[in-house]
Amino acid sequence: MKTTVFSLLIMFTACSSTFGADIPCWEFYAELAYQGEEALSLFVLPSGTGPAFSAAPLHGGSEVDATITVTLEDCFGDPVVGFPAEDLWLESVDDGLMACPGGDAADAPTDENGVTHFLNPLMAGGSSAEGFYVVVGGWAISDFLPLMINSADFSGDGAVTLSDVGLFCSIFFGEYSYRADFHFDGVISLSDVGRMATGLGSQCQ
Repeated sequence: MKTTVFSLLIMFTACSSTFGADIPCWEFYAELAYQGEEALSLFVLPSGTGPAFSAAPLHGGSEVDATITVTLEDCFGDPVVGFPAEDLWLESVDDGLMACPGGDAADAPTDENGVTHFLNPLMAGGSSAEGFYVVVGGWAISDFLPLMINSADFSGDGAVTLSDVGLFCSIFFGEYSYRADFHFDGVISLSDVGRMATGLGSQCQ
């Protein structure tokens, strides 16, 4: 059993025929680098130019490593090598994450140890404060990782436009909302304005 409380195990029957193996079942682990219990936040942009998972702030603004490590093994404990990165992706619990095509996939196929990671910035918009599932070939884990996301692409339509600026301004001059707290420090401030400005024009590639 993995040491982190967010390590999870899935066993499912018959791998995809498109992967070309006759494995009766797999074991699937998802491990979050951060070992604490506080919620993390990640700022994302459709262009994939937001921070990496290794620079996710805790509430208050201090950054920690939120890299997600995924391990696939067959029923004999042998690694599943070369599982496609595009068949490993993230989904938010509340469907608030709006990813560009392939923008929420793992960084690479599983290596010789059956391991891959989510470290590179996501290409996505939208907002979710509910956490993420890791999905392997359409099978979601039964529990979720406590990672929140927000984006300058408020509408989640794949582009940061003047309409998103309007939404940001309505929050900046109104009540607090996590959707615009890009530094996750509990306030909407000029630092968040800066991130909004740098995100303007970002779009899915």
